[in-house]
Parts: sequence; structure tokens; C-alpha cells
Amino acid sequence: MKLVDTHTHTWGTDVPELPWQAEVLPPNWTGPYTHDDLVRDMDAIGIDESVVVSTPLYGRGTRANEYTMRSIEAHPERLYGVGILDFFDEEATVRAAVRRVTGHPRMLGVRFHAALAYEAIPSAVDRTGDWILDADLTPVWEELAALDACAFVFPKAEQLSMIERLAEDHPDVTFVVDHMAWPDETTAPNEAPWTDFEGVAAHDNVYVKISSVPRSADDAWPYTDLHDYVRNLLEWFGPERCMLGSDYPWMDDWAAYDDCLSWIDAVETLSRRDRAYLSYRTFEDVRH
Repeated sequence: MKLVDTHTHTWGTDVPELPWQAEVLPPNWTGPYTHDDLVRDMDAIGIDESVVVSTPLYGRGTRANEYTMRSIEAHPERLYGVGILDFFDEEATVRAAVRRVTGHPRMLGVRFHAALAYEAIPSAVDRTGDWILDADLTPVWEELAALDACAFVFPKAEQLSMIERLAEDHPDVTFVVDHMAWPDETTAPNEAPWTDFEGVAAHDNVYVKISSVPRSADDAWPYTDLHDYVRNLLEWFGPERCMLGSDYPWMDDWAAYDDCLSWIDAVETLSRRDRAYLSYRTFEDVRH
């Protein structure tokens, strides 16, 4: 069965041509994780394609996505990209930035770190922040709709109602919720606010990534304590709007690359059809 990892990261060495803006690195990392490193690791465990999500390591400016672009250019048959940008610049600049970031045919859209306070280098968790609803983002939604590009939104559970509102207000934008809203010790699969996902799922322009699972889990592989979350998402969204991602190498402190994806094989309630959608079919729908 084909396997697409819908959430990875790459970055180069800290050099004057493309300097790091801050030490925004995974735990215990001090050096690069290049696109060649990623493809080598993909080959080792049988991953066909991956999506490289730009990190805040290079800030939000015009070169924020330079290394992501280099990655997909270096491996045009294997890698896709998702970019970041400054959403609150002048309107004309923002519109141009959305067009620039999504202009490459393998750049799928832009990412919104909704779960983090809006800063030059997003790092502080703000689980109730509502900057994602700011009216100044209207040009971004308009450009994404016109370009048929995706909004990849990373919220906490308390912000899921905001995603529902955005999906309703912008039906022509495809939204992808990253990391299934990052369950943690404050959430439960059958309790609010995480169950607000059911309302989000009522909007057919929203998809969800089942990703970064080892970081959310208390149990070891196959992360049984998260399986009820997954079962609920499959019930609410259907497998046709769920897809699998690793968040590697950010997960390197929690799990080996293969473990970040192979856990679905241990979920007995998943059918072969479910696994096919999670593994590649949903992604193929989104990228088209």
C-alpha cells in the first residue's frame, strides 16, 4: 500500500545566506535535518511521498520558505510543501505573499499556528487565542480560495469552535486541522472541548491530520490511549477526510520515525479501506 507522510520538516545548516532566526529546533537537536536526510529516512521505512511544513526557524519574511522550496525542488517526485508567512502585513503585501508561497505547483498552502501566540517566532502556547478570527486575515482567505490552496491550521481543542466558524464563513477554502488539535492531559476523546470536532466535521471543506501522535500519547507504541480519539475522528469525518502524518523529526525525542506511522496497523477497528485513506487516498484528494 502506498504511504504518504503528510507532516514532516526539514531545515539546512545555519549559514549567512540562510541564517536561523531563533533556536526553534526539536528537543536535543543542534544541527540540520536536510531534505536528503528526510528522503533517506523515508526510503528506509518505505514512505513514497512526504509533505514538508516550513518551520519558524527562518522567521516569517520573504525567505521563510526558502529551504522548503529547495527541498521540493531537490526531490520533485517525492516532496510537497506548506509555507508560512506574516499574515498581518499590509494587505497588498499579504496578498502577494500568499501568491508567492503557493505559486509552486507542489506547495499546497500556508500554515497557521493558531495554538501559539502570534509572534515573529511563534513559540508560546495560547490555547484560547483568537487571532485566527481577525478581520485582517480576510485577504488571506480570499487569496487561498482564488488559488485553490489549503489553510493548514494548528489549534488546541479550545479553538475548534473557531475553526468551525472559519469553515462556515469561508466555504471555498479547504481547511486542514493539524495534529488532530493536539490532545493532551486537559482533553478527553468524548468530552468538550475536543468533541467540538464533531461540529467542525459537519463542514465538508475541513480535513484533519492524525499526526504527531507519539507526542500526545501517554502509552508507548501503539499509543492505545489515543485510539478513541482516532475512532471518533473517523466516525465524524469519515476516512475520506482523515490523513496520516508523523511530525518527524520533531518526534525524534518521543519515537522512531517508523513508530510515528506504523501504529495504525495495530488499531484493530481500522479496515483496509480506512488505512488506505489514511495512508494516501485522502492526501491525493487534498492535493488535487
